Amino acid sequence: MTAVRGAGTTGPRPPAAQLPRLIAAGPPLGLQAHLGRYGPLPPASPPASRAPAGPAGAHGQAGLIAQVERAGLTGRGGAAFPAARKMRAVAGTDRRGRRRGGAVLIANGAESEPASGKDSILLRQSPHLVLDGIALAAGAVGAATAYLCVDGAVPGRVDGLLAAVAERREAGLAEAAVRVVSVPGGFVASEESALVNFLNGGPAVPVYVPPRPFERGVGGQATLVNNVETLAHMALIARYGPEWFGAVGTVEAPGSALVTIGGAVHRPGVYEIALGRPAGELIELAGGPAEPLQAILAGGYFGGWLPLPAAAAVPVSPPGLRSAGASFGAGVLIALPAACCGLAETARVLRYLAGQSAGQCGPCTFGLPAIADALAHLAWQGRDERAAEWLRYLLPLVDKRGACHFPDGAVALVASALRVFAGDLQRHLSRGPCPAASRPPVLPIPRTPGSPR
Repeated sequence: MTAVRGAGTTGPRPPAAQLPRLIAAGPPLGLQAHLGRYGPLPPASPPASRAPAGPAGAHGQAGLIAQVERAGLTGRGGAAFPAARKMRAVAGTDRRGRRRGGAVLIANGAESEPASGKDSILLRQSPHLVLDGIALAAGAVGAATAYLCVDGAVPGRVDGLLAAVAERREAGLAEAAVRVVSVPGGFVASEESALVNFLNGGPAVPVYVPPRPFERGVGGQATLVNNVETLAHMALIARYGPEWFGAVGTVEAPGSALVTIGGAVHRPGVYEIALGRPAGELIELAGGPAEPLQAILAGGYFGGWLPLPAAAAVPVSPPGLRSAGASFGAGVLIALPAACCGLAETARVLRYLAGQSAGQCGPCTFGLPAIADALAHLAWQGRDERAAEWLRYLLPLVDKRGACHFPDGAVALVASALRVFAGDLQRHLSRGPCPAASRPPVLPIPRTPGSPR
């Protein structure tokens, strides 16, 4: 999904309610075009006691973190954790109350969620907005070095970002050194402890915590890990202030976000939305249904299924989707046609996720393949109540028992499928697999050894 949707804005101070804020149609923005669109970053702030409340001078250490907190910015990589709280944890003191020394920043643009395309679009269209955010956040937490981690398999991605970094260096911008790093593919490679482990010379797989990256990360230093979209929002908050940021969205979920809308819609692609818009409106934003729909997958492969038509009224925001039994995740909405089998779609995803395990703990190594096998049996063979009972038995044994949150996300997806497609499950158990189970998949699955069908 590579389409950029929505008209661009012009001038260095776009109106508060105008979207998109982060990306615009047209060619990627070089440094001069970027400055023409957004204007320069504000100058460094005075000491915290004299830091102004407005946007100017907001990117000193205390100033930027306070602005981000007032804006209510949460992470856009999947967890929706308060961004200011993460920054303070790295910029503050250690467990013994001692002031931290150096720090490291990781800008996470690896985007290993197969259904998402937002980070790819952002890095292609607005690389300097991300680099602005890196410069600001690095200054706020005292990081002299920043790593911009991306999927090196995307053609031209690393070279394009290296060119943008060089353009800033040649322009004489004084900011932290940015190293563009190609991260191996794989679903778990973009998890924050996996990135730290990779940058420390190990494989790109999650590691046991604590210590967490903010305590001891790259090279043993306190490490701030932020999604690239989160950093781009910081660059706009520093320029225009938290009130501007919150002029769209809701009180519980202020601001905008990039979402990837796919499946059976006429115009799949990446859109910037005001948080809190109903899911049904977003389906219409993407051109409306291409065929009759039965459900929406919200949050990607660690998200959950929501049945239509009820899902059309659900607010698309972290709290809105969480209250409905799904998640915002990396901002993914996939419209599932009525002519598809939700059990088969979920089974394909689970087989893929089971193959992405780091293999470091029993719930992943043994639990996820067993769940995938049971679900596949129900989807493509059916007529076996024992498989359904086994699946229901396995889910609580795996949930929240892994070394990281990887198995939890997989369990949540399966649990939502059993709720939303309960009628399909009963038909599979009584009559065997439905004809829709053999339909080509809607959900994108990277081709890996052992992928089903």
